Amino acid sequence: MSNESPASTDQPGHVIRHRGPERLYHWVMAISVLTLLGTAFLPIIGVKFAWVDAHWIAGVVLLGLVLIHIVRATIWLDVWSMMIGPRDISDAWHAARWTLGAGDPPPLPGKYPLLQKGYHAAIALTVLALLATGTMMMVRIDVPFWDRNPYWLSPPTWGIVYVIHDLSAMMVLALVMVHIYFGLRPEKLWITRSMILGWITHADYASHHDPARWKVDKGERE
Repeated sequence: MSNESPASTDQPGHVIRHRGPERLYHWVMAISVLTLLGTAFLPIIGVKFAWVDAHWIAGVVLLGLVLIHIVRATIWLDVWSMMIGPRDISDAWHAARWTLGAGDPPPLPGKYPLLQKGYHAAIALTVLALLATGTMMMVRIDVPFWDRNPYWLSPPTWGIVYVIHDLSAMMVLALVMVHIYFGLRPEKLWITRSMILGWITHADYASHHDPARWKVDKGERE
C-alpha cells in the first residue's frame, strides 16, 4: 500500500478529528452541564449553598453554546455525518450477527460510528428539552432579563414543565455518567485524546475507520 494512502498506518503526523472550535465547545459545554447538575442535585442531598444564580447562569451559557453549535453545524460542518442512516442500521445488524457467532465481522464505520451518533441524538434531544423547560422556569425567578412572574402559566401547566425538566435532568445525569465511563475505558482513550488534542494517529484511523466512508483530505492532516 502506498504511503500516500489515507489508510496507511506508517504515515508521519496525525489525522485531525476535532478542530479547535469543536473542542472548545465540548469542554465549555461540559463545564456548563456539570455546573447545572451540581447546582441541581447537591442541594437535594443536603449540601446547602446559594445555587440559584449559578444554576440559571450556567443554563444561559449552555443555551448560547447550543445555539452557536446549531448554526455552525448547519452552515460550516457536515451535519449529515452525525445523522443515523440506513447503512448504520445495516452495520448494527451485521455487528449483532457477528457477536452471536454468525456472519462476517461488521464493516468499519465512517468518522462517527452508530453508538456515537445514537448518543449524540439522545443528549441533543434531552438537552433541548432541558433548556426549553429551564428557560420557561426562569420566568419564576428574578433575573436581569425580565421581572419575576410566577403566574405566567397555570399551576397544572407549571407541574408539567417541572416534570419534563426534572426527567430531562435525570436523563442528562445518566448520559454524562455513561459518557465519562466509556471515555475512560482503555480501548476508547484514543477518542478521548482526540477531544483534548484534536487528532488521532494514522494507526487509529486505519484500525477504526473505513477510509471510503471518512475521506481525509489535506486539511485534515498535520
